[in-house]
Amino acid sequence: MKQAKRNGVTYADAGVDISAGNALVEAIKPLAKSTRRKGADSALGGFGGLFDLKACGFKDPVLVAANDGVGTKLRLAIETRRHHGVGIDLVAMSVNDLIVQGAEPLFFLDYFATGKLDVAAAREVIAGIADGCKQAGCALIGGETAEMPGMYHGADYDLAGFAVGAAERKKLLPRKDVGAGDVILGLASSGPHSNGYSLVRRLVEMSGVKYTDAAPFSPTQSLGEALLAPTRIYVKPVLKALKASKGIKALAHITGGGFLENIPRVLPKKTVAEINLSEVPFTPVFQWLQDQGGVDEREMLRTFNCGIGMIVVVDAKEAKAIAARFKKSGETVVTLGAIRKRKGDEAQVAVTGALSVK
Repeated sequence: MKQAKRNGVTYADAGVDISAGNALVEAIKPLAKSTRRKGADSALGGFGGLFDLKACGFKDPVLVAANDGVGTKLRLAIETRRHHGVGIDLVAMSVNDLIVQGAEPLFFLDYFATGKLDVAAAREVIAGIADGCKQAGCALIGGETAEMPGMYHGADYDLAGFAVGAAERKKLLPRKDVGAGDVILGLASSGPHSNGYSLVRRLVEMSGVKYTDAAPFSPTQSLGEALLAPTRIYVKPVLKALKASKGIKALAHITGGGFLENIPRVLPKKTVAEINLSEVPFTPVFQWLQDQGGVDEREMLRTFNCGIGMIVVVDAKEAKAIAARFKKSGETVVTLGAIRKRKGDEAQVAVTGALSVK
């Protein structure tokens, strides 16, 4: 007796829902469209995103590209079901890297990977990405959603972002004339941004405070909400300052590696950035984190931004005017120190004073 044929196995049987993916694409089309700018029509659905560089008016452009993720901050977003902010973080981590080279972010693409696609959660993430793109003035021109059962478990997902910008060849940063006497300005951060969250999570565990509890350093918010504050995007204020003044010589995005590893990346080898830590706007969130584990000050400086998300090296003669422009753009600006000559093989970041909440 012949056995009846089994029904054919489908992709859905293997755990991949093509219909859910299509539903997500339709849900995010208006989000992408909202980021439209010169050079991009922000239409999704093709095999690649298109951008017309000529439409932006560059004369002798150099393309600048950056990519990044959000790291283990995603674990907080997943556990607290707050997904919008990490979308902003994803954009911020790349576009802030572009602007330090004097490049205007032009377009952005994202990669979203998960084991089982939750359309609502994914849409919330991508809404955050679109929000970040609008803050940075760049277009969301495409991306990829990958449903990979067996690679991710439960509600877990991962993100990667890719940004491309352009700068006029003669205006690329850092400039070669960074030298002794230049002033170091700092632009305040919105919190830990997207770095050091493996340590953050460990310190929270040590504290015994739950993410749903009121934040000890900010009682009007839950701890999860406070720690998920999105990364500040500095693109528009910096672009305005660059257009208004020729006094900006270098910028450094304070990300993983903190002050100690990021500032030297934009300094000539024979110079040192001397930073007065007493001027750093060390906010209560950092003090609380430090207190939970008795974290050494140097460890704080090489793990977290400690309250400064962007360093701006400027000509001393224009320091006050440039600081005033940033303040007018809504930034909190502090004068952190100055550049001096390096003595022998000393470290390129020298600190005085101490971190403390004002």
